[in-house]
Amino acid sequence: MVIVDVRNAQDAARALDASGTRVLGVTADVTSDDQVEQAVSQAVEVFGSVDILVNNAGIATSIPPRSFEEIGTDEWLRVYDVNVIGIFRFCRAVFRHMKAAGGGRIVNIGSAAAFKGVPLLLHYVSSKGAVLAMTRSLAKELGEHKILVNCVAPGFTISPSVLENEGQMSRSRSISLQGRAIARDQFPDDLVGAVLFLSSEDSSFMTGQTLVVDGGTYLH
Repeated sequence: MVIVDVRNAQDAARALDASGTRVLGVTADVTSDDQVEQAVSQAVEVFGSVDILVNNAGIATSIPPRSFEEIGTDEWLRVYDVNVIGIFRFCRAVFRHMKAAGGGRIVNIGSAAAFKGVPLLLHYVSSKGAVLAMTRSLAKELGEHKILVNCVAPGFTISPSVLENEGQMSRSRSISLQGRAIARDQFPDDLVGAVLFLSSEDSSFMTGQTLVVDGGTYLH
């Protein structure tokens, strides 16, 4: 397993390594073509191949809610560079390795917000809509190489970064709970099963799909 992050990648790797899982931590910024390529090269050098890619990097909790007319162009570009183009960079970097190996799995992390249309976060919601569209198009393009591309779209999740943002917690938590069929908080562990399923042989005839994991808020 390889953990790639702009910070604390080695700390996360050491924590998992202590549990008996062989883990490599790589510090890289998804907005850098060179750093992404280097990260993938390190993974291949250590483990021999890239079988599964989970694209989970994104800007979310640090975005202040505001009217769309108040969002600056620089902020739009920054959100898209991480949330959308960052996924593109990693997909491009792993493609040749997966193609040479005869297949692979790509799981993109989107957001249920792209289906619901959340106000005051237009650039974030739009970026996650782009992830859904990218998932579908890549699935069509990479299917001939036996590379399956799917997406997991979480609801509002109580992650460490959310816990650090008291404003977002107080604003979004109660709204999320009111709309759920399963009326409890959502945690990162709630997403593990969906990601594992899309990474396993159990989903070997699925591609271009998005699994919404939000406790039954958005139904489709």
